[in-house]
Amino acid sequence: MSLSDTIVQYILSGLTIGSIYALVALGYNIIYNTTGIINFAQGEFLMLGGMFMAACCNIYHLPLPIGALISIGLVVIIGLLIERIAIRPVKDANIVTLIIITIGVSIFIKACAAFVTKDSFTFQSFPGPDYIKVSTATLSVQSLWIMGVACIIMICLSIFFRRTVMGKAMRACSINREAAHIVGIDVDRMSLLSFGLSALMGAVAGIMVTPTTQISWNRGTELGLKGFCAVILGGLGSGPGAILGGISLGLLETFGNIVFSGYKDAIAFSILLIVLYLRPQGIIGRG
Repeated sequence: MSLSDTIVQYILSGLTIGSIYALVALGYNIIYNTTGIINFAQGEFLMLGGMFMAACCNIYHLPLPIGALISIGLVVIIGLLIERIAIRPVKDANIVTLIIITIGVSIFIKACAAFVTKDSFTFQSFPGPDYIKVSTATLSVQSLWIMGVACIIMICLSIFFRRTVMGKAMRACSINREAAHIVGIDVDRMSLLSFGLSALMGAVAGIMVTPTTQISWNRGTELGLKGFCAVILGGLGSGPGAILGGISLGLLETFGNIVFSGYKDAIAFSILLIVLYLRPQGIIGRG
């Protein structure tokens, strides 16, 4: 394989994993923009989505579309319960306390998943040929599904926040919660909706990534932290920044792994530290 072919192959791989990071990053931003909380249980939404989907396909032998809908629905319900049970009773606490609560929720969800099973799971890839040719490089059909679904969700989110009354209300909460409450927006309802949408983002990411890499009770933390790195890289609170940060992180990890083989995880967190030191507002975010 020539150098140009190798570069194209790495770009495609970086875009695939970057799409997953972007979905996780969008989940972080949805909650942060509405409530000011950084939800460190976001990775567990991803893990639960993959685990539920594996159970639907491998145990109950449900078709992929039905299994995906059930899995997403279950994770969204869990996200709504977290907001109702863990966040809303202490909503007036300071932000640091609320963030620590989300860390506790993350540990609780992982413990429950580990209690049920510590095995790793996967399920069949989505429909299509095993591989397709892109120029002289090859791309797995699952990678194509990941990038396609990620693009569709990003477009739908953009339309939701810019064209619907509910989306505009959530954006108003992100700008000024007190002013939004004064003009009649139900801030508590927007907070509940943000956790539901964030859980949906995580569930979709988990469903898409599981056929390419096995999912287990502790897998969500790793991908969740990578999504957080993408948020910081792109700019905390910025939707386009989350997408740009996720794609950039995926590409940087993929190409960095050529030079620093075996240190893929260290690359992401090194980038996080560099960005926090040199440009803490991220690529697009404002100071």
